[in-house]
Amino acid sequence: MIIISDEQISVALKYEALIPALKEIFASAYQMPLRHHHFYKNKSGDDNTLILMPVWNEDYMGIKQVIVAPGNRDENLPAIHAQYTLLDTRTGVPLAFMNATELTARRTACTSALAASYLARKDAKTLLIVGGGSVAKHLVAAHAVVRDYENTYVWMRDPAKSQAFVTEAGRSGIRVVPVSDLESAARQADVITCATLSKTPLIKGSWLKPGTHLDLVGAHKPDTREADNHAIGLSSIFVDSRMGALHETGELAIPIATGLISENDVKADIVELVKGIHPGRTSEQEITLFKSAGLAVEDLAAALIIYRSQMHE
Repeated sequence: MIIISDEQISVALKYEALIPALKEIFASAYQMPLRHHHFYKNKSGDDNTLILMPVWNEDYMGIKQVIVAPGNRDENLPAIHAQYTLLDTRTGVPLAFMNATELTARRTACTSALAASYLARKDAKTLLIVGGGSVAKHLVAAHAVVRDYENTYVWMRDPAKSQAFVTEAGRSGIRVVPVSDLESAARQADVITCATLSKTPLIKGSWLKPGTHLDLVGAHKPDTREADNHAIGLSSIFVDSRMGALHETGELAIPIATGLISENDVKADIVELVKGIHPGRTSEQEITLFKSAGLAVEDLAAALIIYRSQMHE
C-alpha cells in the first residue's frame, strides 16, 4: 500500500481532468450503499458528524471516513477532516491511503461544476461564490472550466478572510471581487454557488432573477439549509442523489416535511443528467437548483486519478 501526500493529491487532481472523470464514473456500473451518519457532541458542546462512505466496482473499492466539526472555524482549523482507503475489490488488498480533505473539496467543487454544465445557461457571465472555506476556493476554478465567466464575486461574513480568499484566487490567475451586500450580488448573478455551514437560509427566492442557476453545496444535516422556501419553490430541482439529498439535508427535507414540495418534484439526479435521461435546463427563463449531498462514487473517481498518477511515475 502506498501513502499519498497532500501535495501529490493537489498535483494530480486538476479540474480539467476530474470533471470528465466524474462524468465517466457516473455513467458506469458501481455499487454504493447508503452512507452511515453518526452525530455526536464534542467536549465543547458542538455538534459534530462522523460519516462513513463505501463504494465499489468490479476492480476497486473505496472507503472514506469523514469528521465534520463546524466549531473548528473558531480555532482556525478546517471544518472537515477525512481519510481515504483504496482497495482491490477482488482481493481486499489495500492499495493506497491518503488524506481525503483535499480530495473531498476538489471532487465536491467539480461535481458542482459538472451539474452546472447541464443546468446553467450557456451565456452565464456572472458567478457568485457564497462562503470561503476549503470547498469554496475550488468552486471558483472548477466552475470556470464549464462556463466563461466575465465576473466572479465572493461573499463571506468575515471581510478579512474574504480578502485572503481573493488573494489566493488571484494566484491561480482568476480575478475574484469581494462583495459585502449579498442581496445585491445575488440579484446580479447568473450562477450562485453556496458552500457554507449556515444553519439558516442565506439566499432568498425573491433575489433570484429568471434564468439563475442555484448550486447548494454546504448544508449536510437535516436541520441546516442555505436557501429559503421561496427559492426552493421557484426552482426546477436537481440532486446528486435522491437517497442522500432528499433525506439527509435540510435544504430539501424541511420543505418536504412542510408539504411545500414532494420527492416527485425532483426533475433528475446527476446520473440521469450524465446519461441524457433528462436534458437539464429546458428554457432560458427557468430557475434551476442543484443540491449536492456528496457521493462516495465521486471520491472513487478522484482517488483513482490520484492512484494512477502515482503508478505511472
